[in-house]
Amino acid sequence: MNQLPGAPAPTIPITGVSPAVPVQPILVKQRPGCLLQVLWFVFVGWWLGLLAVGVAYTCFVFVITIPFGVMILNVLPELIALRAAPRLVTPYGAPVRVQQHNFLIRAIWFLLVGFWLTALVLAVGYLLCLTIIGMPLGFVLFDAAPAVLTLRRTA
Repeated sequence: MNQLPGAPAPTIPITGVSPAVPVQPILVKQRPGCLLQVLWFVFVGWWLGLLAVGVAYTCFVFVITIPFGVMILNVLPELIALRAAPRLVTPYGAPVRVQQHNFLIRAIWFLLVGFWLTALVLAVGYLLCLTIIGMPLGFVLFDAAPAVLTLRRTA
């Protein structure tokens, strides 16, 4: 994120860190190269992702298995294109937990909007990946799926 010189650093609500010690979290993105991501998607990711989406939405049908479906869709970017979610760490390498929205708000979002909007986002992502030019934007949509599903904050 670009910042003007002298402007204060953006604040990120974090938990598990003492408020007396100012912490500037570092965003860590560990991803393989573009060529490897594309090759993975072409040979493995497209069918593995479709299978995972099918299993996840089957889990949504049964109330007791909804958490398993959410867990599957949270790792979907990694299954489709080897794109692990970015992590926040302190300068010393300790993980920083990002404060999430209230559970009730996330549950209502999931029931009313999240499950169908995520299906739409994934469908558009797959359509974009059918073209070479649209593939980067398709991968971005796959990365956004967990946030669209349950308003999950990663960084």
